[in-house]
Amino acid sequence: MLRAFQIELNKLLSFICKIFHKNGTVFPGSITYNINQHILEKIKYPKYVIGVTGSSGKGTTTNMIYHILKDAGIDVIYNASGSNGIRGITTLILNNCNIFGKFKHEALLLELDERHLHLAFGKNKMTHLVLTNITRDQPARNGSPNLIYDAIFNAIDENTTLILNADDPTLLKAKLNFKGKIVTYGVDKTNNSYTGDKFFSVDEAYCPSCHHKLIYDYYHYGHIGSYHCPNCDFKRGTPDFLATKVNLNKKEFTLNNELIKLNKDFLFTVYATTAAIALSSTIGVSHKSIINAVNKDMIESKRGKDLFLHDRQVTMLESKNENALSYFQSLQYINNQKGKKTVILGFDNVSRRYKFNDLSWLWDVSFELLNDDNISSIVLIGRFKWDVRVRLLYANTNPDKIIMIDDLDNLTNIIEEKTKGHIYTMVCFDMTAILKEKIKEANNDQN
Repeated sequence: MLRAFQIELNKLLSFICKIFHKNGTVFPGSITYNINQHILEKIKYPKYVIGVTGSSGKGTTTNMIYHILKDAGIDVIYNASGSNGIRGITTLILNNCNIFGKFKHEALLLELDERHLHLAFGKNKMTHLVLTNITRDQPARNGSPNLIYDAIFNAIDENTTLILNADDPTLLKAKLNFKGKIVTYGVDKTNNSYTGDKFFSVDEAYCPSCHHKLIYDYYHYGHIGSYHCPNCDFKRGTPDFLATKVNLNKKEFTLNNELIKLNKDFLFTVYATTAAIALSSTIGVSHKSIINAVNKDMIESKRGKDLFLHDRQVTMLESKNENALSYFQSLQYINNQKGKKTVILGFDNVSRRYKFNDLSWLWDVSFELLNDDNISSIVLIGRFKWDVRVRLLYANTNPDKIIMIDDLDNLTNIIEEKTKGHIYTMVCFDMTAILKEKIKEANNDQN
């Protein structure tokens, strides 16, 4: 009876939120989860319960998996809003159950906060788990990558099939002690790969088996790349699904001798697409359906959207706060683009989860990549703009390039009057929404 009450209450609260045009992805679950925190253990789940987690890239990967499964005719539900904590997950699951607690769809796909896996499912519930990477992420909350690893692997057992990024040695150490099935994916060396840890201190520098220092054949970013231990047999090796001949300019790569098209010219898109193909193949989606989804019925990119501020192109690079490697990928992308460039940096909130306002992660970000002659201006916005300025000055950024903006209502006017070239916004999710609105207002004023 309690289960039925929680399910119906969850649906009622979601309906009320919809009537009042409120975001109802979290609030209903906040109420129903607190009534009985074991409610999700009492649900009758479908054949496929697929989780996607990691420090970064899980949203893009989840969207790609959903697209492939939906395109293949599988009845799948996922948390499209990106609400990946336990209360958002509760809202979604209960809204898709009948009164008897049976999930009404063929597959459940969830982007999951890595620290909430143990709350979302008891063991034996999740059939597949896709792991994107484990990096230094939200240090005030997560501490070290090893703590994140432990949180994930304490929440699963051998009944869950892992699809993991073999380019990350922190993840691949699962092969040493995980007893379930493991499917690996990775990305071969690209034109942008590099040798030597010249940009970062490496999170996983030592072999998890014998503790000798790992030798990296090349890096994609941070500690993500190809590696081997000189003392034992721990190594990246050849993943089960390996993206080769990556050409970001042409937005394509090769997988198992098949040309795969990309919806955006970012390396993380290669990882997300490869992971999605690996998962889909593992659960039995036909090769023809997968290729049709990624090459013909191409999904729109979640990140890196292009807008225009009057006649100037604006590329929105959503960089995750408290994650230096997310910033690095945006910086590397900007650095590789040709022509005059303006970069917008800043944020009002360090995190949406807590108010610690720890800024130590800024010193892990390779802002030195902004010391590019083609970058004419760096525009700093948000509550922490002076902190970002200090970090840039320590990176030897020319102070004459830095423009400080106190009032966002003046942002577009100052950009048009004082900057040149293609505009790249490298901000977190909340600030991205604000900038989109400011650009829309400026364009409407001109019309």
